[in-house]
Amino acid sequence: MIFLNINKMAKFLYISHDGLLEPLGQSQVLGYLEKLSNSHKIFIISYEKEKDMLHVDKVNFLKKNLNKKDIHWFPLKYHKKPAVIATLFDIAIGLFFSLYIALRYHIKIVHARSYTASVIALVLKKIINMRYIFDMRGFWVDERVDGGMWKKSDYIFRISKWFEKSFLVNADVVVSLTKNAVDEMKMFPYLENRDIKFKVITTCTNLQVFKPDLTIKQKQPFVLGYVGSVGVWYMFDEALYCFKLIQEIMPNARMHIINKGGHDFIYSRLNILGIDLKYVLVEELDRDGVVESMRVMNAGIFFYRQAYSKKATAPTKLGEFLASGIPCLTNKGVGDTSEILEKTKCGIVLSNFSKEEMERGVILLLSLTEDSCILDRCRSAALDYFSLDDGVKSYNEIYETLGRDKD
Repeated sequence: MIFLNINKMAKFLYISHDGLLEPLGQSQVLGYLEKLSNSHKIFIISYEKEKDMLHVDKVNFLKKNLNKKDIHWFPLKYHKKPAVIATLFDIAIGLFFSLYIALRYHIKIVHARSYTASVIALVLKKIINMRYIFDMRGFWVDERVDGGMWKKSDYIFRISKWFEKSFLVNADVVVSLTKNAVDEMKMFPYLENRDIKFKVITTCTNLQVFKPDLTIKQKQPFVLGYVGSVGVWYMFDEALYCFKLIQEIMPNARMHIINKGGHDFIYSRLNILGIDLKYVLVEELDRDGVVESMRVMNAGIFFYRQAYSKKATAPTKLGEFLASGIPCLTNKGVGDTSEILEKTKCGIVLSNFSKEEMERGVILLLSLTEDSCILDRCRSAALDYFSLDDGVKSYNEIYETLGRDKD
């Protein structure tokens, strides 16, 4: 006898150029899909780095867990160099597998994470009329220019902008990380008089995993937390300078830096800025380690370089800090971050990086950490803006709507 799961509302193919074996894939792809698998039939194509696939135990563990949730995973090899040719090769292989999976399993919806995956999704929409979700994850093309990797005169920029236009015009739903980005896109000339369905779903946080532990913080010196990258987009020296200002007020204050791949650079900047290394802990941690370490932090800090593309940025760390009961110090011009922190009174936003402004910001941040209500306020803000369950609910509504429309 065959039993049909009547709760499986829609069937969709999810394509991610990021690997599921990476921390980003674990939190920002699997975090959603594992919950969505309770209601939908999911097929995933991801591009995995060779070094990650060498960890056979981790690969088998992930496959086993996905099989338990009835999620079908098709890992492809990620190619990096030469950049353009490698990406084109990934797209070609991905298109072949995507077309096979869509036809083999009669899938009518394709969900593409970011731009590379959307090239594949756009072709699928054109040739077999699949419903297409463009989960853009930010202004990727503009990020390449703002980061100095491309110039607007480059052919790759013009081609990529043409694709971006095609993605936006042809998508059945466009998912954006920020409201600021949606407001910006609505002003694009080619979107005038078009009924584009936008949905804002930010980088969400599992509030059952990231949560505070007040008893730990009461038994230690003040800890300033820095989590993530230190290059290209990040103003790391300014973050270190703020730590020096904190130490002028609290000499025993510590700084905990959690980073992957930038430790040599971090130590060089610490030495140049004259920060005593005995007060700084630099580590590379897995997700569980990050969770435990955040519970020990009293405040978080992150600064981004000002750029047009940052309108569409939603720092994953913001939701994780707030969920852990940690107020933050950051700067304006980063997605919806300023509006969220100022509205909820869970952080301090710098308008510039003058000495006076940073001194003001540090004093206000320390005052926030002493507020008896700050932990509850941060948790409430995380619940209102970064709840993984709310993100899952929003995606669920998209899949159900597209599934019904297709039927």
